[in-house]
Parts: sequence; C-alpha cells; structure tokens
Amino acid sequence: MYIVNGQQLKAYHGANLILDGVDFEIHEGEKAGLIGRNGSGKTTLLKLIARQNKPDEGLLTHKKDIRIGYLPQIPEEFEALTVHEVLAYSYRELQDCRRQMNRLEQEMSAPGAAGDAGRTEKLLKAYSTLQERFEQAGGYEMDANIDQVADGLDIPKSAYDRVFGTLSGGERTRIVLASQLIGKPDLLLLDEPTNHLDLKGLEWLEQFLHGYTGACIIVSHDRYFLDAVIGKMIEIEDGEAHTYFTNYSGYVKEKEERLLIQFADYQEQQKRIKKMKEAIRRFEEWGRIGDNEKFFKKAASIRKALERMELIKRPVLERQSADFDLNPQDRSGRRVVRFENLHKAYAGRTILAGAEGSLEFGEKVALLGDNGAGKSTLLRLLLGQEQPDSGVVEWGSRVEYGYLAQQEEREKLSEPVLSFFQKEAGVEEGEARSILARYLFYGADVFKPVRMLSGGEWSRLRLALLVMKKPNLLLLDEPTNHLDIDSREALEEAIEAFPGTVMVISHDRYFVNKLAQRVWELEQGRVTSYLGGFDDYREKKRQLADARKSLEEREESAAGKGKEAAGPKAKKAQPNPGKAEGPERVPVVREKLEQHIAAQEAALAATNAELEQAGDDPVKLQELWADREEKQKQLDALLAEWIELE
Repeated sequence: MYIVNGQQLKAYHGANLILDGVDFEIHEGEKAGLIGRNGSGKTTLLKLIARQNKPDEGLLTHKKDIRIGYLPQIPEEFEALTVHEVLAYSYRELQDCRRQMNRLEQEMSAPGAAGDAGRTEKLLKAYSTLQERFEQAGGYEMDANIDQVADGLDIPKSAYDRVFGTLSGGERTRIVLASQLIGKPDLLLLDEPTNHLDLKGLEWLEQFLHGYTGACIIVSHDRYFLDAVIGKMIEIEDGEAHTYFTNYSGYVKEKEERLLIQFADYQEQQKRIKKMKEAIRRFEEWGRIGDNEKFFKKAASIRKALERMELIKRPVLERQSADFDLNPQDRSGRRVVRFENLHKAYAGRTILAGAEGSLEFGEKVALLGDNGAGKSTLLRLLLGQEQPDSGVVEWGSRVEYGYLAQQEEREKLSEPVLSFFQKEAGVEEGEARSILARYLFYGADVFKPVRMLSGGEWSRLRLALLVMKKPNLLLLDEPTNHLDIDSREALEEAIEAFPGTVMVISHDRYFVNKLAQRVWELEQGRVTSYLGGFDDYREKKRQLADARKSLEEREESAAGKGKEAAGPKAKKAQPNPGKAEGPERVPVVREKLEQHIAAQEAALAATNAELEQAGDDPVKLQELWADREEKQKQLDALLAEWIELE
C-alpha cells in the first residue's frame, strides 16, 4: 500500500519550471533514493512531500494520519532548547505524561494523604491510567532509545546540556538527524544525511535504516551508502522523474540500457518522420502538377497523423560535467613528504601521539579516521599552518602543493564569482569566463555573490582555483562534500589521470575505493597503513579483529584449563622438555617472527636506498617500485601475524 503518491506534479521557482509532470509513489517500508544534479529539484520535491509547499499543478496524496520526519526542518523553538530536549522532541507527550506521573507520586506520598482514602483512590486510578499509556507508548525505553541513537551518531552525553543554538552547522545537522530517527515517523525524508558523519556514523546509520520499519526517501550523493541501503531509485532529470527498482549500481546499468533503447527508438522515429514529410511534399507537388485534389487529401491525412504522433525526446547520452583539468607544472622528487613521531595536544587532550608516515611521488593515499581523530590537524601540521609539540616533518624537493580545506568561510564574500575568481587566479575577464564555464558557471551565474553560492557551487569554485595552481601534490580534505554525482565522477576521473601525488581525507567510500592505492587509518594518535582501497582496508580490519578475538578465546580457554589442572583432584601436569605447547610456545614463535620482520625491514630499506640512487630511468624505477610494493606487502602480513600473537 502506498503512503505517498504524486501524479503530474509541477512546481515553479519564480518563472523557472523546476518539476515538469513528476510521477512517483512510495509504499510502506520502502527505502527510496532521490538523485539528480544540483538544482534539479530534489529538495523542492522533498518540501512538497513534507507539506511545506504545495505543487503548482498535479495531485499529491498522503496516507491518512501519516507522520512525516524531515531532516532540514529545524523549528525556531529548537534554538533555545538543550541538545537533550531536541533529541527528545518527538517524546514531548510522553515526557508530559511522566511529569504528571511524578506530580501524582508526590501528592500520594505527601503527609496526611493516606488519611483521605477517597482522594488516594482517585489519585491511584489517575496514576494507573497514565502509567498504562506511558508503558504502551514505550516510555520506559525512551531514555535508552535516545542514548542508543545519540551514541551511534557520535553525540556524547556531555553535550546534552548544551544550548542547541550555540552549536556548529554540522553538529546541528547530526542532532536533528538523531531527533528524527528517535521519533520513528511513518515516512522519513533525509536530505544529504551522510555529509557530517564519519565512517563509524555512516555504518551505524546504514544498520539503523536496514532495521527501520518506516519508509524513507533519501537525497544523497553517497553512492556506497545508496548501494547499501536503497532498493528503489528515483532520478529527477530535466524536471521529470524516472524510477528504477534497484540500488545505485543497478540504476547505473539500467539507465544506460534505457537511454540506448530510447536513442534507438528516437532514431527510428526520426526516420519515419522524415519519410512522412517527404511523402507530404511529394503528394502536394503531384497535386499541383496534375491539379488533382486527391493528392492534397492524402498529404493532409499524413500531416494529421504526423501532428498526432507522440514525439520521443532525444536522450542526452552524455551530459556535460565539470572539467577538472589536473596537470602539474613540474614533478616533485621521489620523496614527497615524511613525518616522524608527531605529537600534538590541545588543552591537555592528545590528538597525535607518535604519528609516522611518508608519501612517495605518484602515490594516492586516503586518510581515514573518526571525527575528531586528528586528520585535519595532521594536514595542517604538514603544511606548517600549525607546529607540532614534538616530531619531524620533512618535505622533498620541488614539491608544489594544492590544499583544499574542508570548510572555508564565504559568508563575508559579497563580491561576484567572476571578480573573485579573477582576483584569486590572476587572469583577465575573458579567460576567467572561459575557465568558469568548464566548472559549470554559465551566464548570470558568474555575477552571483560568492556568499550566495550553494555548497556544491562553492566546492567547484575552490577546486577551479586549486587546478589553476598546477600543483604536483594534492592535499584534499573532504573534496566531494556537496558535489553531485556527476561532479564527483568528473573529479574521480581527473584524480585517476593525475600523474602527481594525492593525499585525501574522505568519508566517501566509493571515492576511496576507486582512487586509493593505500589507506592510512588515524586512530589513537597513530597512523596505520593498509594496501588497497576501502574494501581492502575494511577486510584487513575484520581479519585482524577476528584474529584478536580468536587469540583472546584461546587465552581464556588456556586459563580455564589451567584452573582445572590446579584443582585438588587434578593430576599434576607433567612437563615435556622436548616440546612447548599452547601459550608456552608463543614466546618462541614471537622471537622467530620478530627476526623475520627485522630481516624484511632491512630488505625494504635496501630497496628504498636503491630507489634513491636509481636516477630517472623509468624502467628501472618501475621495477624497483614493484619490488618495494611486494616487500611492503610481505612486511604488512608479518606485522599482522605479530599483532595476532600479541
């Protein structure tokens, strides 16, 4: 049964037609993804469904008494509330019920209340009614539900008493998202819910939505998230809606097939139209030559058939996307940057505790970690924007970096895009217009004040300025935030073809999977390196976790057997000097393993030394680099085995 149904919906923004005859329906429990380019009308459609706006034309129906939760909807009264009050906003009636129960408890326990039997009976009856209502509505699970969702979205209990109006934009979004999830409405409308979540929060939200019984419509450009959660895709394109009953990866294949079929049908129809027009011309010419009315009637009949024909729209097989033309002016030396034993603390809180790592020319590394782990801090230390408490940062030769910060304030930038870009890039107006057009700033868009740009437009403008510097090292902090899928794919292609070095902080798992050759995980102030993309990193983490769990179980089992052997009826264990068993064997294995690790580290160091002396011979460099990667892989495997023993 459907809970929302839209038929031939039209919506205007001023004189611009945003939605042009949109049809869709959402059924109970369905998880639908709503995608489209920035400005295609996704948020407009969400606001129609949330009843914030009304369609200019068409019919939009909702199931009777439906409860709708909408993420961007932040009521004004939230500003003065505490974080806990916002989280518990959907429990307002239950909280009022609890307050009444507390008041009745106080009245019944007041001095002299026991002497008035009639009044006590009346109070008990009222209390019983309230308690039944409280229990049936899940009042006794209320606090546990709030804590569970808040913990999953990394909202600490220490923040519960903070005033909502004093929080940052990202913190507000997370708290309102939590508030909507706690309320469990029949239909949940989420507009880019993943933007301010780290990997832990993303995976928690995916699991939550898998178990969520209500329906969801989710606007997201996170392709990995859409694959994991969504079973139905609705694409808004050219004001129309196309529905695909699959996840994002399935949608990509089905859309390509649909466009190819539509293009073949379009070509076939165009051939038929051409023949019909030729027949009309020929019959009219014959009618004029022979002065025969019969030919004019045939021409008129064909013309009417042509007018009645439902024309197939020519499909756009390849839409224009931003052109991120990443070409370094010069290459750097082999060693790009090395950092060793970095320590950094703020107000007594340790952020980095001995972080180490190095970047080689041409490497593409993704830096992952929870929010607050210190990823942006590490970037700022490498760039010299901050100084470490201790440790060393060494840069290689001829390194020219381009840095894209996660957040750069633009609220005070009132100048137009064109003049801002001219000033920052140092180019003339004509060249500036040409460059901006490659980043999808057309016509009047270049005169829009910078502070009025959307998140996606601001990201594209900053990337355009970064490309102008022609760096050979890209340091990118969440570069895909606010970019639509087309722009993300264009950026991925540009980075994939980029011959320089890349270090990127990103929670976009699809992006990391496609580009990263190595993943650095920043955890507890230290950097751990994993070969491969996100899926490789996650699988390795799973293997290490299983190994630790297995080791703990073996240790517990050995400890249990030891206790049994120590019992009064147990036989005394007979030592076997010829063979060490169980835990007694561990030190022997560890010693041999450490010897192998030391030998492998020495071999890796020797290969690194050869690389430094190899000069510019590309064939030799490639062979040495392949040898180095293989030795590093073997070393990683030995270290993983050592961790398992530990």
